[in-house]
Order: sequence, then structure tokens, then C-alpha cells
Amino acid sequence: MRYYSLEKLINLYDGYRKVFKIDSHHLMLLQIDGQRYLIESQCPHREYPLRSSDVEGGELVCPQHGYRFDIRSGELLAASEEPCRNLRCYTLADRDNEVGVMLAE
Repeated sequence: MRYYSLEKLINLYDGYRKVFKIDSHHLMLLQIDGQRYLIESQCPHREYPLRSSDVEGGELVCPQHGYRFDIRSGELLAASEEPCRNLRCYTLADRDNEVGVMLAE
């Protein structure tokens, strides 16, 4: 496992969103109501970018087909077409004055 720095803690605020590509991982860091989340940045249904997705009551809504995922667990809550796998969620790691993620090399 290797640590990858994503952002300085001082730069995070509610409403923050940023997409990262690390090797084959497409990630999106969000902060909502003081909580930080790191999820895959593409919908597992048809790989539509989630950067402009809405988050409503703890649910992330894909802007393309309205698929709904639990922002904390990634669990698929509602599908408008065929079901798909859950959204991948990653554990954030704080180091010094930054937040990052541990990923397999």
C-alpha cells in the first residue's frame, strides 16, 4: 500500500469537490456537512462522471440516470434501469496537514 496525498486540510470546506486520477483509480473527494468522503468519480452503471452529482440526505444521485447511492457506504439504493454494483468508497488518511488515501501499488 502506498500513501497518496490529495489535499491540504486547510483547503477543505463544505461543498468542496475535486476529482483525482491515480493510476487506474478515478476518485472524487467531497466534503458535506463537515464530513469528508472519497468515492469513485464515475457511476458504476455506465461510468458517467459524478462531479456534478447532487447529494440529498446522505444519498449521491447520478446526474445521468438518477441512480442513488449511500454516500457513506456506496450501497446502491435505487436504480432507474438495470441494477449495478455499489459505488466504491475509500478510507481517507490524515497525515500532518493534509488528507490522502492508501492505495495498492
